[in-house]
Amino acid sequence: MPERLELRNVGPAPGLDPDLQRRMNLITGDNGLGKSFLLDVAWWALTRKWPRDLNPRLTSGCPARPTDRTSPAKLRFALTTDAGNSRSFESTCSVQDESWTGQPGRPWSPGLVIYAHADGGFSAWDPARNCWRRKGNIDVQERLPGYVFSPQDVWRGLEAPIDGRSTRVCKGLLDDWSGWIREKGENARLMSEVIGALSVRGEPWDVGPLLRLSVDDAQDIPSIRTEYSDAVPIVHASSAVRRITGLAYMLAWSWSEHVRAADQLGLRTAGQAILLFDEIEAHLHPRWQRTIVPAILKVMDRLTHADTGVQLIAATHSALVLAAVEPHFDEERDRLFHLDIRDGEVGLDIVPWAAQGDVLGWLVSDVFGLRQARSIEAERAMDAARACMLGKGLENPEGLRGRDEIHEALCRALPGHDPFWPGWIVRSEQNGRGQ
Repeated sequence: MPERLELRNVGPAPGLDPDLQRRMNLITGDNGLGKSFLLDVAWWALTRKWPRDLNPRLTSGCPARPTDRTSPAKLRFALTTDAGNSRSFESTCSVQDESWTGQPGRPWSPGLVIYAHADGGFSAWDPARNCWRRKGNIDVQERLPGYVFSPQDVWRGLEAPIDGRSTRVCKGLLDDWSGWIREKGENARLMSEVIGALSVRGEPWDVGPLLRLSVDDAQDIPSIRTEYSDAVPIVHASSAVRRITGLAYMLAWSWSEHVRAADQLGLRTAGQAILLFDEIEAHLHPRWQRTIVPAILKVMDRLTHADTGVQLIAATHSALVLAAVEPHFDEERDRLFHLDIRDGEVGLDIVPWAAQGDVLGWLVSDVFGLRQARSIEAERAMDAARACMLGKGLENPEGLRGRDEIHEALCRALPGHDPFWPGWIVRSEQNGRGQ
């Protein structure tokens, strides 16, 4: 498992050095400050390959490059291997070669690594199937260096060059799941259990019959049963359901294929699983955002062996995700990070854990930094009203003139039951009588 990452002169920040906890690490921060980049670097540190190098169809996961090409760029990391050994590594960027140098050879096995990209793509690194050896000073590839799926590949299957020819290394969700349903075996039951764990309690959906979309198309399509239909083709389901289904498939496929490969090669299964999630709440309704993190940890406990360590590193923009993990957060095993701009530079802070109680509390906390959990218009109207009530004049920085104009702005922006109204009405009446 990764314990520490150090970045110098790469990405939006001049330097970052997060110390990671062994179970759950949540990364927050405004857009463009480097959350996805940190996950890409973590994947590279664990697998020694950039996702887009293995699949050019990806829109993310590009190799890191020096921010300032005239200065050295370094990536350092420390990890605990699957065998329980502590290892550290440093790599520098060769600008001329446009590559990262350092210790050659197979990466130290961190265990099974799964990276859920924000666009619905996935990457997986399997210690049993993705390995290589050294011959002199040359890395000799024995098997694929990793499985990197575009969103289309997740559903339709992944092909990769092996021994000079294109080989289908994964059938994809539609073929695999259809086959599992027909076989009625362990994988079908596993997929159903994972979907059940990831779906929202009170909004059940189950596996339906196999369907065909057209008389001219021989592709069997799995379907789901919902409250409104006994058979919705999975390709016609909502973005959230497809996201959850794709996630369930990649978790089940990655672990089951790892177990099969380890058994075939006479290896022990991984004692560690590292999950990297970019925008873990992507496409999900608030009801689903409340359950996604606990559900993923529960799924991995179900999939893996009892003694398998599971580490989650996830980027999120959702205050509801943070509110939902409050009952599960353990400061001995979990950590919250926040990317922010200080003195014109991006920095990463460890946020001392303090439960906020609800989504509103998180939105106005330092993590998200909103002054009001309301619309921008409501915030401006309230600022103008406060200035007026404090006697700072009827002209204010928001450009509203007079109590009537401020009152009209408040009426447009605030509902009638908003707790701001009583104070404003009482003070307006007092000021009116004073005139």
